[in-house]
Amino acid sequence: MAYPFSEIEPKWQKYWLEHKLFNVEPKTGHKKYYVLEMFPYPSGKIHMGHVRNYTIGDAYSRYKWLEGYKVMHPMGFDAFGQPAENAAIKNNTKPDIWTHKCIEWMKKELERMGYSYDWDREVSTCDDSYYKWNQWIFLKMFEQGLAYKKGSNVNWCPSCETTLANEEVIDGGCWRCHTKVEQKDLEQWFLKITEYRDRLLEDLQQLKDWPERVKAMQSNWIGRSRGVEIYFRLKDSDKTIPVFTTRADTIFGATYIVLAPEHPLVKEIIKGKAEEKEVLSFIDKVSAENKTVRSSEDVKKEGVFTGCYCVNPVNNETIPIWIADYVLMEYGTGAIMAVPTHDQRDFLFAEEHNLPMRIVIHGPGIKTMDPEYLNAAYEGNGLQVNSGQFNGLFNEEAKIKIAEWMEEEKIGKIQTHWRLRDWLISRQRYWGTPIPIIYCQKCGIVAVPYEELPVKLPEDVSFTGEGGSPLGKVKEFVNVPCPKCKSPARRETDTMATFFDSSWYFLRFSSPRFNNGPFDKEAAKYWMPVDQYIGGIEHAILHLLYSRFFTKFFKDLNMIDFDEPFKKLLTQGMVLKDGEVMSKSRGNIVDPDSIIKNYGADTLRLYILFAAPPEVEMEWSERGIEGAFRFLNRVWRLLEYCKDQPQGKIVSFELRKKTHRTIKEVSEDLENFKFNTAISSVMELVNAIYQNVDKDVSEAVRAVILLLSPFVPHLMEEMWQELGNKESILKAEWPQYEDKFIRESVIVMPIQINGKLRSKIEVPIDISEQKLREFVLDDDKVKSWIQGQVVRNFIVVPKKLVNIVI
Repeated sequence: MAYPFSEIEPKWQKYWLEHKLFNVEPKTGHKKYYVLEMFPYPSGKIHMGHVRNYTIGDAYSRYKWLEGYKVMHPMGFDAFGQPAENAAIKNNTKPDIWTHKCIEWMKKELERMGYSYDWDREVSTCDDSYYKWNQWIFLKMFEQGLAYKKGSNVNWCPSCETTLANEEVIDGGCWRCHTKVEQKDLEQWFLKITEYRDRLLEDLQQLKDWPERVKAMQSNWIGRSRGVEIYFRLKDSDKTIPVFTTRADTIFGATYIVLAPEHPLVKEIIKGKAEEKEVLSFIDKVSAENKTVRSSEDVKKEGVFTGCYCVNPVNNETIPIWIADYVLMEYGTGAIMAVPTHDQRDFLFAEEHNLPMRIVIHGPGIKTMDPEYLNAAYEGNGLQVNSGQFNGLFNEEAKIKIAEWMEEEKIGKIQTHWRLRDWLISRQRYWGTPIPIIYCQKCGIVAVPYEELPVKLPEDVSFTGEGGSPLGKVKEFVNVPCPKCKSPARRETDTMATFFDSSWYFLRFSSPRFNNGPFDKEAAKYWMPVDQYIGGIEHAILHLLYSRFFTKFFKDLNMIDFDEPFKKLLTQGMVLKDGEVMSKSRGNIVDPDSIIKNYGADTLRLYILFAAPPEVEMEWSERGIEGAFRFLNRVWRLLEYCKDQPQGKIVSFELRKKTHRTIKEVSEDLENFKFNTAISSVMELVNAIYQNVDKDVSEAVRAVILLLSPFVPHLMEEMWQELGNKESILKAEWPQYEDKFIRESVIVMPIQINGKLRSKIEVPIDISEQKLREFVLDDDKVKSWIQGQVVRNFIVVPKKLVNIVI
């Protein structure tokens, strides 16, 4: 008979809620552990991406509970944003009503999954009790000169009708709706994240338990470059064009320079030239293009000649000035020196426009000094040629010497440049945190006094979908007296980017009802930093970088005493169906509700964790769901062999060894988020139990229940109770293995690569081939011999040796 999941799951969900088993408070003398998954936007329905993220976090939280920790595992909702406004227009309602309905639906769906959340800590960023502190933080930054307003050319989403930070433009489209992004000039509010760039870069070294990929992405985005700013003088003029380069060794090969179309000098130098009309037309064309697309490697580069020339300061050579779409004002100085022979992008551009080339580094592969015979730029190392007094030097040495010489000659200056730019937070929409600023004709820009916070969103607002912020049309909101002189003044009508809300929510969870600040310092001192953070790789730059910035700002205010918000980070892979990411537009969505209805939440949880390691993409499989359900029914039937067992039944020594080895394997795998192999180990133990049902299997069954409880909590609670336990399984202790059952079951396995002995490893005698492969490929000696080569075959001679064919 199938286990009655439709009765068991609601029963235990109600029990956990009524007994507040997941509610925690700081307590001296107890080990604390803070597990957090990135909180969701309340769309109303959870999808399989949510299920995977939250099931990973929940399994780990429950494991930590059984290990004896006081686990804080909160949940809330990242509730502001454009989609709620769009939904309000579509459904003829208001964003707050729509959002709170969605939160209510979503919360019920999360509860049906049996997640161990402390719901007393729930926060929603759209509640004024939360966004009041957004405004408080903004004012503190304003006081410190970290929040400022300036006019700028911005990314504009015509669909969402709002500005976007550079990071929010993905492949030329809006990160949320994918509409093609345009350029627009607006007065905007920025946060000076660049003030923290050194710390943001250097403190990445502290993050030992973050994926290297994420740290590399952050490092690249911050983008510190050491190089030289070189001064190219305009021909027949005293004006100079500063150009930053990290390749001073190639300066003698610069045969033209390229300016960004937005460069302030362009319109000045082309005035009256025959090329003026063509250049202005090109500027208009490029201004409508997305900057991310313009600078991407795989898009053809376009440009026009300005009709002007400048002088290369190292050889006094007159070279042409071009403008091109791939040069941006945001990076460097908005101008580049072009060295076609040693930069592939310059090479392609020069070939397209028949521009001159000169080889200045001679290395392997360059058979002639005539650039006519080059098929591509040579970007490797070599000896300097055609480089004046630096000829014959190795280019890496020449890079330093040329930079020093240019600085001595005052034709350049050694500098550090950064890719990171200040963070644009202004949004022209209603459903966000109002920026607490007032504009007075007499006093200028005035901060809203702290005692007047929160500046609340007005309720009586008309949503038409037309451009501009709806707040600007609410006179009662806009027209206010100046806090300083009491003259008529007007409020700022822009609201904050939602990434502001999510840059500190993890701190608010430590004291969600605290009324005297964003968070209680003592509570934050107890719970923070987050011990384990879990979320998608798509947030590797945006959210994580901003959260690190806010944390450092709070430290500077003496509100916290740590540098980084998240000790450990896990970035889970996406859920695919038929090889593609699940989405409504593709019609390949699998509704979690239907799986819960037909198989139960525990089946869905088990399948999600077993199907693939958390860090990689997982392919949805109906057969996999059915297999997980069959396994849980098999586990349920184990109770038949534990109840009313006759006295004197023999305990199998081999089963006991298998039980203790499984406890060890699952403990180690859980600690390292290897849920799929942990579950596989328990499956093997279940098989072993069924092979020994004529003996006393109670110890092994008890171990199975405890080991599976983080993954399938409802069923394991029920089985735990059926064994006669009065309290929740969460009050139990994680099982411990005994060394005597582990030691005697280990062998040394020789590892050959292409038939030659390269290493030896110690493994359990009955290790599965899947586990053995994992152990072998993780061995340092094996890694050094393989070094990224393809493993053609993996041959196992059981209990004898392994031979890898590469």
